Amino acid sequence: MNRRAWIGSALLLVTVIGTGGSLGAWKYASIQEADAASANQPEPVALVRVAVAKKREHRETTISIGTVLALRSITLLNELPGTVRQVMFTPGQVVDAGTVLVALDVSVEEAALKAQEARAALAQTMLERMQRLSENRAVSETEVDRALAERDVALAQIARIKAVIARKTIRAPFRARVGLADVHPGQYLDQGTLLTTLQGVADAAHVDFQVAQQVAEGLRVGHSVDVFTGDQSPTPAKIVAIDARIDPSTRNAMVRARIEGAANAPAPGASVRVQVPVGPSRTLVAIPVSALRKGPDGDHVFVIGPDGNGKNRAHLRPVESGEVLGDEVLIRAGLSAGEQVAASGSFKLNDAALVAIANDPALVASQVR
Repeated sequence: MNRRAWIGSALLLVTVIGTGGSLGAWKYASIQEADAASANQPEPVALVRVAVAKKREHRETTISIGTVLALRSITLLNELPGTVRQVMFTPGQVVDAGTVLVALDVSVEEAALKAQEARAALAQTMLERMQRLSENRAVSETEVDRALAERDVALAQIARIKAVIARKTIRAPFRARVGLADVHPGQYLDQGTLLTTLQGVADAAHVDFQVAQQVAEGLRVGHSVDVFTGDQSPTPAKIVAIDARIDPSTRNAMVRARIEGAANAPAPGASVRVQVPVGPSRTLVAIPVSALRKGPDGDHVFVIGPDGNGKNRAHLRPVESGEVLGDEVLIRAGLSAGEQVAASGSFKLNDAALVAIANDPALVASQVR
């Protein structure tokens, strides 16, 4: 009985070993057949569009917040107290230099002026009489001098009263746009009452902004900056002044730029962004934004170049990217001008992949064959 069991076990073992060997031989033959079939298949070709890396002069910039200022801007106050007789402006109105804006009551001064003019006329008559008598030696030189002094004092009083009247007649000192006001006829004004504001109307405007000490050291009068308001296109401006003093609390310097053309300038007081150049200009390489790939190991591009058989292949190249300017990105390091990079279709590439250039039909045909 034991002999029969042993013989059965041996036969079963031989059967299992034979079956495993047969399966192994079949699997090996299948693998060999698959390798042979794949060897006969053409290498896959990725279709991409290429762009040529090109040189581009670029200067680093920084953004500062600035304030637009009119070339001339004042707060209008009355120098002397008095009652308002006339208000001759409306808010928002553009007035020329010398235009009367507010006239205070000067009736008392006008009456005093007439009385003083009469005294001056009398003094002038007395002086002329004294001078004629002096020619005949009828009066002394002292009396003539006294008459001359009285005439001069009377004329000086006339000038003083006229000055008071002029100071109570408030005029625009320059061409300007009038701001809001709350002044009415009959209103009594104390000395130094706020009347309105005047923003000069000119063909230019100023923009004041602050930059860091290190940035200010590289700026010069005449350098260009760009002024941005919202999403509008930049407005060019030129630096006209740099403050000689660095703020000890912020370590910033105040800079003033000038915008030429009032139509291009935002309203006075508006907040704007000012793009300020930093450091010298550098020559960098520009490529399309679509050519730049980002991965766990950093930024990279696929450089397209021929292999030993003359077929174009993609070569992964790590790069250091910089600012994005419109549809282009600047490359600081890792790429040279003139090299071809995959501009579209790069997402399906890997290192050493065979590629066909879509924007060159002749090359596409040669690579696919």
